[in-house]
Amino acid sequence: MKITVIGLGYVGLSNALLLSFHHDVWGLDISEERVATLQAGKSPLVDREIEAAMADSSKSFQVTMDFAAAIADASYVIIATPTNYDEVRNQFDTSAVDSVLQQLVDAEYKGAVIIKSTIPIGFTADARKRFPALSISFSPEFLREGKALYDNQHPSRVVVSDEVPEGPAFAKILAGAALDENVSVLTTPCTECEAIKLFANTYLAMRVAYFNELDSFAMSKGLSTKKIVEGVSLDPRIGNHYNNPSFGYGGYCLPKDSKELLANFEGVPQALISAIVESNDIRKQFITDSVIAEHPTTVGVYRLAMKSGSDNARSSAILDIIGRLTKQGINVIVYDQGVKRELHKDLTYVDDFAAFAQDSDLILANRMDSELKPYASKVRTRDLFERD
Repeated sequence: MKITVIGLGYVGLSNALLLSFHHDVWGLDISEERVATLQAGKSPLVDREIEAAMADSSKSFQVTMDFAAAIADASYVIIATPTNYDEVRNQFDTSAVDSVLQQLVDAEYKGAVIIKSTIPIGFTADARKRFPALSISFSPEFLREGKALYDNQHPSRVVVSDEVPEGPAFAKILAGAALDENVSVLTTPCTECEAIKLFANTYLAMRVAYFNELDSFAMSKGLSTKKIVEGVSLDPRIGNHYNNPSFGYGGYCLPKDSKELLANFEGVPQALISAIVESNDIRKQFITDSVIAEHPTTVGVYRLAMKSGSDNARSSAILDIIGRLTKQGINVIVYDQGVKRELHKDLTYVDDFAAFAQDSDLILANRMDSELKPYASKVRTRDLFERD
């Protein structure tokens, strides 16, 4: 069948490529640069599996900016447009999703609509009321930046809303496109689907915050964080995973999803969700204070992305730390060969690594790299296990 994906970021592109080996997939994006890159057979994202899939001629995938051509005769339209968190309104900005839904109504689209964008709890039910001509389902996405296609090929689970028959049918399509057999599939009402997404990501944020606060305690008391983490993680109920300290949780999902969940708790008693959001800010200030205590004149920042194998620095904790350091009059320089600099124009970049290392009194690295090993005495990182 023909399937159209609108919005070709991590979520949209990984889903488009996953399905393109089984169906005729059309991708639509408003970025001329992104469309041109994809039409040239290249990936606009740093992701090994996406790059390999773009080079695979056996897929059926074409990219356009023509809305009418993209949706014509499509059995499914997947909406994967961004929903950034609006700090002023204290909620997701769903205007891009609403715009696509309105365009589909205006075009008298008769197929099924699957929302993959992260949305507030209750959005899908409300959208069905506002756009009754459309058959709308919601399917949350569970992927990692830099491993987006891999996580769709080997999904932990597939979750799709079940109020209309096209929802469970789409769940079978996703599970059938995965490389793993016996994929766990859950179909449930749309509002529960939305809650699953936000609660899952907020739990992950909580786990990051927990081990970061453990690390803050150990640093303050002169203890070995690594030994404490190892001992705690030997409990099989806790597990030796997702326990490597960092400068704070970041990326596109965890900061905004935890804040959105907190906003959805209005009128509901809670303490933990607020603490998760607050803990991340406290951690970033703790790291900042530890740097200031060493009285550096120039601090070097090695890569802006929060994790290895990614070029995405959106909401990276180091960006806040840079801002806090510069407010204290500390000069900050950045070495990052992969980041999209147009998104962070106000930073001072040094392209020669040797000069960067020489000019830095201290080097902040959220994740360690072999390139830094000769300058280990200058490096300040909480990457104790040298893994994400």
